[in-house]
Amino acid sequence: MAGGGRPGEARTAARGRNAWFARLDYPLAPYYLILGSTVALVVVGLVMVLSSSSVESLRETEMHSSFAYFSKQALFAVVGLPAAWIASRLTVPTWRRLSWVMLAGTTVLLCLVPFIGIEVGGNKNWIVIGGFTLQPSETAKFALLVWAASVLSAKHQLLGSVSHALIPVLPVAGVLLLLILVGRDLGTAMILMGIVFGVVFVAGAPLRTFAVLGLGALATVAVLVTTSENRMNRVTSWLSGTETQNYYGSEWQSIHGAFALASGGWWGVGLGGSKEKWLWLPEAHNDFIFAIIGEDLGLPGTLSVLGLFGLLGLGLMRLVVSTDDLFVQIATGGVLLWVVGQAVVNIGAVIGMFPVIGVPLPLVSSGGSALVMTMIALGMVLGFARRVPGAPEALTSGSGVVRRSLAVLPRRQGFSATRHRAGRP
Repeated sequence: MAGGGRPGEARTAARGRNAWFARLDYPLAPYYLILGSTVALVVVGLVMVLSSSSVESLRETEMHSSFAYFSKQALFAVVGLPAAWIASRLTVPTWRRLSWVMLAGTTVLLCLVPFIGIEVGGNKNWIVIGGFTLQPSETAKFALLVWAASVLSAKHQLLGSVSHALIPVLPVAGVLLLLILVGRDLGTAMILMGIVFGVVFVAGAPLRTFAVLGLGALATVAVLVTTSENRMNRVTSWLSGTETQNYYGSEWQSIHGAFALASGGWWGVGLGGSKEKWLWLPEAHNDFIFAIIGEDLGLPGTLSVLGLFGLLGLGLMRLVVSTDDLFVQIATGGVLLWVVGQAVVNIGAVIGMFPVIGVPLPLVSSGGSALVMTMIALGMVLGFARRVPGAPEALTSGSGVVRRSLAVLPRRQGFSATRHRAGRP
């Protein structure tokens, strides 16, 4: 009997797998994957910013409040919600028209940084406008990918040529990179390089194009690393492992990030119970917030964050293959390389797989400009996901099901009478 039962069990398992794959073929699957993972990551980020910044906020801010950094992050999340909603309502032609304005605007902002920018942690990347601090390099990521998607999709029939695949995208990206590097922000520059790789790849450029891009990127990074003592120390300490680490030198942050993950163990010390946030771990609420997640919530917490980014990446990839619009494919691919790629770089640096280059964890780390621009970018792809073939019909039928479900609920007498007096059915 046992032997006879195995084929049936195998068929049941196969049907289960096919059912899951069928769900991914649902027209609204990319929409719900992107929306659900984005909302969850923003909520996790707000909770962990509060947990990881409370001590530093109490000590460093003028208000001496444990909620100062959290309140600021929550404000930017509130600003990002309507901005993302507006972005989700804009059509592809509108994004095409806006792309040139966005590129020009972010170039102007980047040009202002050397003159009116403020320096934080050795990087001069922020400007203050109207009392608000803005990081133009974050706007550059979004502006570049939307503009590149517009240009590459318009000349798609010419992309078999390396020159057409790289021009004008590569020169424009080079100018933005140069302006970002004036502020000594190598991490953001590397993410921008990744976005260029992503949009050119999704556009269908020939493989020899990436040899040119790869050699140029490696040469640029090598020059920037070897000409900076701080960057060189970080890279050499990462390559040499733990044997030559200087506990009180440039490895302090990496070592205490490892301490946080180790002290969290399997199940964590409890939300808010981190010891490393007591001014031991620099940038605990920013670049190294993943270490505090591991210390507070243990392995389940870190795996949950990884799973959410995995779902977000899956939703973005499903959107790329679900649409025939090349602009949508290229722009979505750029967002995928930006958000998920940056998450991989950040988490890899925290756990020691990569050297520390100073990029935040998207949607989770503290930082207003990064949060708002990422939410706008994801709002844009949510708008794309609402318009893939079959999605508008699915949304309409879904809202009809909700209305029919609500119709069977008992109504209050006063409410029904009011509707009747108004002449409504």
